Amino acid sequence: MTHATEPRPAEAPPGDGTSPRPKKRGGRIVLLTLLVLLIAAGGTGYWLYSGLNRNIKGVDLDKSLGDDRPAKLPTSGQNVLVLGSDSRAGANAGLGTGHVAGARSDTALVIHIPEGRKQAVAVSIPRDTLVSRPECVKDDGTKLPSANRVMFNSVYSSAGPACVVKTVEKMSGVRLDHFVEIDFAGFKGLVDAIGGVPVTVDRDIHDSSSGLDLAAGTHRLNGTEALQFVRTRHGIGDGSDLGRIGMQQKFLMALLAEIKKQDLMGSPTKAYAVADDLTTALTTDSGLASLTKLAEFSRSMNGVDTSTMETIMLPVRYDTQDPNRVVAAEPQAKQLWSALRSDGTIPESAKKSPARGGATP
Repeated sequence: MTHATEPRPAEAPPGDGTSPRPKKRGGRIVLLTLLVLLIAAGGTGYWLYSGLNRNIKGVDLDKSLGDDRPAKLPTSGQNVLVLGSDSRAGANAGLGTGHVAGARSDTALVIHIPEGRKQAVAVSIPRDTLVSRPECVKDDGTKLPSANRVMFNSVYSSAGPACVVKTVEKMSGVRLDHFVEIDFAGFKGLVDAIGGVPVTVDRDIHDSSSGLDLAAGTHRLNGTEALQFVRTRHGIGDGSDLGRIGMQQKFLMALLAEIKKQDLMGSPTKAYAVADDLTTALTTDSGLASLTKLAEFSRSMNGVDTSTMETIMLPVRYDTQDPNRVVAAEPQAKQLWSALRSDGTIPESAKKSPARGGATP
């Protein structure tokens, strides 16, 4: 399988030691933050619908990963790995262009919820990051040997979500308490259930790869158009995944604003439609794989204010051997993961990335 990234143009602006900053404080946001926090903030209204419980699929991480994991520190809060898969199977078959075999983790972030549950931190991991993949056990029971310099988003297609969890734990030293995956079909249903999301772009965007064709101005995007928007990278920035993370940030802000405007949680009919879409497309670790367990996790997060969430992209630099790929930038990445492990303050130096990826639209 080929996981090619559009080559970085020679004229792309070199990194200046800082990541491009959106208007809101923080680094990059990826859209899937919303999906976890929407479920967590949903309240008891969702859980009245027992049929939703059967929608959720579970993965037994303890069985898959064994004891070879980072220690759970007493003051490290909660850490949740959120993945968005770009499978073209089933309901996802018509949701993108090109030919993709199997599934990949198109979007990934680690949400850190500190002790006290006051302010969450979301760390996005660019899918083009080269990582060391540990030995993993595949779904069929066979072992996948460890490998160096593999693309992060290929880990999912090679050995499934448990291997992604193991890879993130190995690269960060952070013990992941939970795992949540949602596919594109569920995201599309969410956007359509609320009647679309308005977004404003400062310039024309024409991307034949994703199918996105927008003139500068404000547009209300339906589910299909929203998927095109968050998957677009060609024609913006340097054509890499880094620029797309900025697109996702812009859309998430608009989506959050639209949900707040509609008072979604106050409409049982609309809430059910959203919950049905989400749970059908949802895969979690076995510790969250029921409405009761999700409700318990929801109550533990009542104090989290999504409007104050700090968002950071894993600091990366362009790889010296392949400029179409990135690697973790040091010492910034180590500083970032260390702060999450200890529930400490993330230093400003750990929020800056030498690889910029271009400005948001």
